[in-house]
Amino acid sequence: MSAPVYFISGIDTGIGKTYTTGYLAKLWNEQGKKTITQKLIQTGNTDISEDIEQHREIMGMGWFPEDETKLTMPEIFTYPASPHLATQIDGREIDFDKIAKATQQLTEKYEVVLLEGAGGLMVPLTTELLTIDYLIEKKYPVILVSSGRLGSINHTLLSLEALKNRGLELYALAYNLNDESQDVLISKDTSEYLQAYLAKHFPNALWMDIPVMS
Repeated sequence: MSAPVYFISGIDTGIGKTYTTGYLAKLWNEQGKKTITQKLIQTGNTDISEDIEQHREIMGMGWFPEDETKLTMPEIFTYPASPHLATQIDGREIDFDKIAKATQQLTEKYEVVLLEGAGGLMVPLTTELLTIDYLIEKKYPVILVSSGRLGSINHTLLSLEALKNRGLELYALAYNLNDESQDVLISKDTSEYLQAYLAKHFPNALWMDIPVMS
């Protein structure tokens, strides 16, 4: 049986998806689950995915053979923008079949694959296809990264509503403690509010605290 693939998405750009992905891979490997990370589509790079580089740095495990063969970073575009725009600038389309085959190959060698998306759930991959549409097709459970920054309650609930409306599974809400509000009251309330909301509306989903970088 193929290994599970968890899709790491965020409530916004810069919320800490890359750190969360690397941290969970490190944690699960330490717990004895053979885990690898993959980047769905990387923009703003050439040849090497900087997000995969960050994952490996956090994991402290060096470069994987699957990194050398680009299975973990099957599609890289040069312009640092939403994939739908980056593809237009580079003048080539995303090869979704290539991505799917790469993910499948990883599931055959590892126990868990953590697939990091680009930005949030509604980011356009093409002018016709949103990230969430890709998730519906693949039926990947989602790990959604949130935080205690001001405004994150709204962004988190909108993302959770989108998952529910599309019938997607929320595996976990990952609360990134590196991205707290400067106001301790706001951070504390945000965490409590979101935990209560999750318990009521997504009782099967996990709550994960993602600790401050050491």
